[in-house]
Amino acid sequence: MSSLRAAAALAVLSSPPVSAAPLRLALSSAGLSYPFAAAIARGFRRAAARAGVQAIVLDAQNRVQRQANDLQDLIAEHVNGIVLMPLDSVIAQSWVNEAARAGIPVVAVGSEVGDPRTRPLRDVYPKLVALVTQDETAAGREAGRLAAQLLPPGRLAHIAIIQGAPGFPEVQQREQGFEQGLAAAHVRYRIVASQPADWRTQEADVVCQNILEAHPDVDLFFNEADNMAVGCARAVSSAGSKAKLIGIGGSRLAILSLE
Repeated sequence: MSSLRAAAALAVLSSPPVSAAPLRLALSSAGLSYPFAAAIARGFRRAAARAGVQAIVLDAQNRVQRQANDLQDLIAEHVNGIVLMPLDSVIAQSWVNEAARAGIPVVAVGSEVGDPRTRPLRDVYPKLVALVTQDETAAGREAGRLAAQLLPPGRLAHIAIIQGAPGFPEVQQREQGFEQGLAAAHVRYRIVASQPADWRTQEADVVCQNILEAHPDVDLFFNEADNMAVGCARAVSSAGSKAKLIGIGGSRLAILSLE
């Protein structure tokens, strides 16, 4: 899925005139240590190779200032187009505005540009040429609906949320949708813990271990990404817990873990 998003984003930018020189298209990644972002980068490179364009991939390493500097460098180099996976959707507005003034088209991938608390997903930031993402609130809502079927009936359920990395709009959107799904199913529940694991498997293992030590009666872990669900599953198994797990994303690691 992430590779398809990268290919779609690049396709928007890679339609040069027949006589044009080879295009130079850049991906500004939030952080290649994140499995999803790494998959986006792989898909971007493959799509660029198929299209016969030069691919530039820059890694912000989860640092907003580094991503800001990367964008400034790309604009100064007059690349032909930018695919942006923003670390901060609000700050990213200024980056997109600057690129637009320089005549460089920008496609956002994975996250929207603009304040997710006030800008609806389908209200694409006007200076973007395209947005390639999923409805994160709807994904969370579906997770909440599934959770309602797994939680014990007839009593207050205890739920722990394993968040992604702070600052990503997906964290708020998926959690909001999850609670909407539970509310629609009229589930009685209490969130006993909500902690970040930075989208990573090992971090989720440690976080879930700590939560189970403090709250051994957790009924369900909602992991905001599948790779974190894999790590959390290890912690649940080690603790002998009967807690259920839900994740989002359909990552390769998670699929292989189910086989």
